[in-house]
Order: sequence, then structure tokens, then C-alpha cells
Amino acid sequence: MQEQKDKIAKEFKISENDNGSTPVQIALITSRIERLTEHSKLHKHDYSSKKGLVTLVDQRRKLLSYLKKNDNSKYQEVVKSLGLRR
Repeated sequence: MQEQKDKIAKEFKISENDNGSTPVQIALITSRIERLTEHSKLHKHDYSSKKGLVTLVDQRRKLLSYLKKNDNSKYQEVVKSLGLRR
């Protein structure tokens, strides 16, 4: 799990010491969303996980809006590399 996070963060880092920039956060949240989506397909009645999934999607949406407003080129790059429909 931690190795996967490090791999994702390494791909979207802006600088060497970067762990919390907006693109890194969006990529990590997207990874969690994908895992929770698979979990929800297997466990249809796990409502607390579904609520967490909706919360993560909303958080990612807000971060994407922030990134689009402040750095549109980075926004386009992140959306393209993650394969998001925006």
C-alpha cells in the first residue's frame, strides 16, 4: 500500500521534496476511489464505504476545480494522465 502511494506520488511530484501538492493529492485520491469502487462492486450493502466513496469523489472534484483555476496546464496534464472525464 505504501509502495503504491510512493509510486503515485513520485509520478506526479513537482519537486523532489513534494508530497502534498494538488496533483499528488488528486492522484492519491483517484487511487483510493478506484479501490473503493471495486470494493463496492463486491460488497453492495456496505453503505459506509459508499459514503466514503462519495466523499472522496467530492474532495477530488474540489481539488480539480482549484487546480484548473490556478494552473490550467497542470490541470490538463493531470486529467489526461489519470484518464478522468472532464
